Amino acid sequence: MTNITVGVLALQGGVIEHLSLLRKAAASLPTPPADDVKPIRFSFIEVRTTEQLAQCDALIIPGGESTTMAIVARRLGLLEPLRQFVKIDCKPVWGTCAGLVMLAEEASATKQGGQELVGGLDVRVLRNRYGTQIQSFVADLNLPFLGGDAGHAADVVPPFRGIFIRAPVVEEIMTPSSRSTPGTGDDGKELVEVLGVFRKPGSGIYTAESSSTESQKVDEDIVAVRQRNVFGTSFHPELTNDTRIHAWWLKYVVDAARQRNPSVPNSV
Repeated sequence: MTNITVGVLALQGGVIEHLSLLRKAAASLPTPPADDVKPIRFSFIEVRTTEQLAQCDALIIPGGESTTMAIVARRLGLLEPLRQFVKIDCKPVWGTCAGLVMLAEEASATKQGGQELVGGLDVRVLRNRYGTQIQSFVADLNLPFLGGDAGHAADVVPPFRGIFIRAPVVEEIMTPSSRSTPGTGDDGKELVEVLGVFRKPGSGIYTAESSSTESQKVDEDIVAVRQRNVFGTSFHPELTNDTRIHAWWLKYVVDAARQRNPSVPNSV
């Protein structure tokens, strides 16, 4: 049996919610063939120490308050090991809300004196794009990257209920980008993929395949991106009962583990 350990950074935020949805998502993945002698078993753990981080094949950085998370991570001696995990070991990492801020190379609207970041995504994020806690909202998002799940074509994916709580957005991509199509730039560096945008009320449901005209760009906020091993969302999938994004990400985690170790079975 092949074991894959997925951690959730447990300094703040929806740790239990992420762990719960990870378990449900893992249970929803296709059952391996009966003759598979090395089925995959997932272990999901809370991460508060460098020893726990070292056990992980992949990591989620949840929401919370990004400045506080960075301070606590520094005090616990986790900040440099996190950078090693993300940028040198290149293990799969997903950041939600404040986690997206932590994984950005730059952040705007930070508190006085700025804040430390883990980095990994060549983007600048704008913190608290939509205002304070009382201005939180829920919006239907059309996420074409989920199109491979449940047999849906990309243009008929059921909307994902995005929960935005003091949410950041990607205000600038600092390298060339692509819309839902992996690739590399002229320097060989992997592009930042735009996987989801939020179209402001009155503009209709958004799609990552939206028109790229300047008039429509101003109506859109980038809320989901991926670059190489790093995935980030502005919203909180863990606060819903929808396992699709967690299941999609776990499939990528398995693929990444297989690239590092070809003996990992192709069972999901």
